[in-house]
Amino acid sequence: MKRNTSPRAGLLACLIALASAAAHPANAAGTDSIVQAWPARRPARDAALEARVEAALKDLSLRQKIGQMTQPEIRAITPDEVRDYAIGTVLNGGGGWPGQDRSATPEQWRALSDQFQAAARQATPGVPLLWGTDAVHGHNNVRGATLFPHHIALGATRDADLVRDIGRATARAVRATGLHWTFAPTLAVVQDLRWGRSYESFSADPALVRRLGQAEVEGLQDGLKDGRGVLATAKHYVADGGTRRGIDQGVSHATPAELAQVHGAGYLGALDAGVLTVMASFSSWTDGAGYVEHGKMHGNGTLLTEVLKDRLAFDGLVVSDWDGIAQLPGCIPEDCPAAINAGIDVVMVPFHWKPFIANTVRAVEQGRIPMGRIDDAVRRILRVKFSVGMPSAVPATVEATQAPELARRAVRESLVLLKHRPGLLPLPARSRVLVVGAAADSLPLQSGGWSLTWQGRDTTNADYPQGTTLLAALRRRLGAAQVGFDADGTHSDPARFDAVVAVLGEQPYAEGEGDIRMTDNLRHSRRHPEDLALLRRVAGRGAPVITLLYSGRPLYVNDLANLSDAFVAAWLPGTEGAGLADVLVAAADGGPWAGFTGRLPFPWPAGPCQFSSHEARPWWPLGGGLSGKEVPANTKPLPEPADPQPICPL
Repeated sequence: MKRNTSPRAGLLACLIALASAAAHPANAAGTDSIVQAWPARRPARDAALEARVEAALKDLSLRQKIGQMTQPEIRAITPDEVRDYAIGTVLNGGGGWPGQDRSATPEQWRALSDQFQAAARQATPGVPLLWGTDAVHGHNNVRGATLFPHHIALGATRDADLVRDIGRATARAVRATGLHWTFAPTLAVVQDLRWGRSYESFSADPALVRRLGQAEVEGLQDGLKDGRGVLATAKHYVADGGTRRGIDQGVSHATPAELAQVHGAGYLGALDAGVLTVMASFSSWTDGAGYVEHGKMHGNGTLLTEVLKDRLAFDGLVVSDWDGIAQLPGCIPEDCPAAINAGIDVVMVPFHWKPFIANTVRAVEQGRIPMGRIDDAVRRILRVKFSVGMPSAVPATVEATQAPELARRAVRESLVLLKHRPGLLPLPARSRVLVVGAAADSLPLQSGGWSLTWQGRDTTNADYPQGTTLLAALRRRLGAAQVGFDADGTHSDPARFDAVVAVLGEQPYAEGEGDIRMTDNLRHSRRHPEDLALLRRVAGRGAPVITLLYSGRPLYVNDLANLSDAFVAAWLPGTEGAGLADVLVAAADGGPWAGFTGRLPFPWPAGPCQFSSHEARPWWPLGGGLSGKEVPANTKPLPEPADPQPICPL
């Protein structure tokens, strides 16, 4: 989901909209083959629930029905306006907090939610309001909440039970603040690592995405009717992870069978788990067999209605993405009958919601949107709303937003060891260690995007009062006197220590901003030459070097690995750095060392231009990784290209 209204983001959206303007309608030739590629499912409806829905629907005027379909951002609406316009849902984007206070407490979140809820019930008695948020690795917009490792790390654990428990903990945190709906999980099966949202995907393996996606939905929605669970969202429907060159909001090329079997796998798992909302993708789809362009997903009636709602018997609601309707030909944020006619039920119009309501009412009155389509959308919204227990059964406390031990376990299980010198790990509990790299003491770098702010930037350690950096965790584990810290490696002699722990990291990013553009490459040192310089300062100077990389995707790191005695893919572990220390350092009581149990959810590239999830000769394949107990381990230098900064072919 997009959370930015900058001129740069607006220009990108305009260019994408222009590029899609020539697309063929979604109901182009071949519709039957597209629909038949998906498995048929039967609807299962509750008669009592349906009767309640029909009774509520009869009491709503046209204007109130459109209000139910409209989703403003909390920065652009007041409780009084919720009442006056019969608004059905609101959301907070990344960087949207109650009173625009980044330090807002759970009690303050709950208080604003209660105000919105009371206003909504005044407008439509008996019909509650839903508040949605991007809680994608914990309740990541709330100060003090535990941030779990991102999806790519959870994919490395391959542990559905763990993911289910994280879903439950996230739901508890969200309900503590009075919210009801999270726009998660992302079910993308990423094909090109240049995509800046790769870390939101569990894996390049459709079966693993299906299994873990189903588990997350089950965890999030557990206790939904009791006021403990929250609505999950299967997103972004469909093939957002398959765009050519990994361009965010780009075009996915896939046959109907590939669309269903690869990109659709996670949605089938989510439906098995009873997911109640689906979010449409910003991306487009081109039939890879017939080269037929089907246009933007927000206007694709074949996939939204004929496949999802009819073939797959999805009875919940479909929500648009942030101003996503504006990318359809002939549409603007304030007016888009085409998206509603295609099957969008809740329209996310963060700041243009008032003219949207007026224009949509007019479109219905003029016959450009059938009344039957409006009633179908509102039935779906009411069906979902009446499935959510009100009020919340979770106390509005900071403690309810935290699950540090669960997150610590997730960090431990997600680490993937790519190289090691036999006997080096774990470090003895009495080791004297030099920690280098600014990332070692940075919770923003440790957490990545979608952490307090949309892109995860403009934050400091003080914004994560619940968090523990790796540096702090090592000091607790080994003793402060045993751990030296030299951010750039220029002030300490490695020979005075038993080992050097180097922590490297990408700068935080989210959608759009995180894309690796066109002919650029995957070489981490290309974007962060300071990390290569750091390793060169400390390598070969009398102490073995253990390198950890914080990243949102596999990267080309041969130059860095060759300067390291051990190399660990740490992904974006979140706020619980103690989970890293648990694996790096032996237990003080001499207990058994579990080793590294994480295995790669994506192949790890052997070259700077190996973007595809299906490269024939990666450094490590999908599922690869070491335990740290192998003897001997392969420590031969990795090949490095003659040109360290190659221009990759399009």
